[in-house]
Amino acid sequence: MVEDKIILGIDPGTSVMGYGIIHVQNKQLKLITFGVIHLSKIDNHPDKLKKIFDRVDGIISEYKPDEMAIEAPFFGKNVQSMLKLGRAQGVCIAASLKQNVPFEEYTPKRIKQAITGSGNASKEQVAGMLQQLLKIKELPKYLDATDGLAAAVCHYFSKGVGEHNKSKSKDWASFIKNNPNRKA
Repeated sequence: MVEDKIILGIDPGTSVMGYGIIHVQNKQLKLITFGVIHLSKIDNHPDKLKKIFDRVDGIISEYKPDEMAIEAPFFGKNVQSMLKLGRAQGVCIAASLKQNVPFEEYTPKRIKQAITGSGNASKEQVAGMLQQLLKIKELPKYLDATDGLAAAVCHYFSKGVGEHNKSKSKDWASFIKNNPNRKA
């Protein structure tokens, strides 16, 4: 079976949102593009959400990804920041649903683990590994772009199994019952 798909990765944010797109063809990863959406000059939160939705919708229309991977919000101390980040993630997901692009969520720790081997890696370490893996000549000013790219690469490495698709099985008997056609 020939593998050929485009994956959009998103690092949601309300000041700077990162995205990256890769093309996977026969187990070869190729960078298509990556960048950021600047939102810090927009004062009104609903206006930020509209800009996020419009830009992600536009990126999906332009690059026609087959799948989308998005970083799940992490639990922080500031509840208001968490709510805003969750809304930003939600409008990205809404854009993917509007265009029938399946999505999956990955925790920040899981993304870092997939890229660097350490769930506690820094943004710089993640960016450095992606630079080598995807032969990126120059890293961007905002590492939110490489964080979005990391979500896409993590999705590929995880074979599309993120937080939504994790098995609910608690033991082997349940796993086998829930996966009757799976072979070792």
